[in-house]
Amino acid sequence: MASETPESVDQGNSKNRFAQWFKDWRKPVRHWLSRRASVPAAELDDLAQEVFLRLLRYSEKTAVENPLGYLLRIAGNVASEWRERARISKPHDQQWLEDLLIEPDQEPENSVGQAGSDANVQAAVDKLPPRQRQVLMLRVNEGLTYKQIAERLELSPRVVLRDLSRAYSQLRTRLDPQDLK
Repeated sequence: MASETPESVDQGNSKNRFAQWFKDWRKPVRHWLSRRASVPAAELDDLAQEVFLRLLRYSEKTAVENPLGYLLRIAGNVASEWRERARISKPHDQQWLEDLLIEPDQEPENSVGQAGSDANVQAAVDKLPPRQRQVLMLRVNEGLTYKQIAERLELSPRVVLRDLSRAYSQLRTRLDPQDLK
């Protein structure tokens, strides 16, 4: 680990200072993220890059006595935000999705009540924005994965995930749990 301070790096050129910090402290930041923040290996480079990108946002006039400590503080914030995004990125519970499906081979005891429930579900689905409805139908009716839906509709998997999340959320608010039986 380098013991240089920002003063020993060319102060006149912030690019040189940034490049030196990156060279000196990229590995320690990655190591810290891996060990202390328990970031999976597949995410290490992305999060380390985010740490250094955030460093670029700060004023060149910001005096930093302990650059590595400063970077590790940024890394802690980046790791916390990453964990929060990972926690909330699960758009739905698989069991809830299975409850939405109505098996055609099951004969309802009360066909009038079932027809009403079916109509409520269909009405709720019909109120969804067109792309959300299309993504939902491909997922539920055809059982396609996010990636397959993305390829078919020429979208990114992230957009598919977002549209499904929003569609499920809207259906949850519009439907009575009794409609799902």
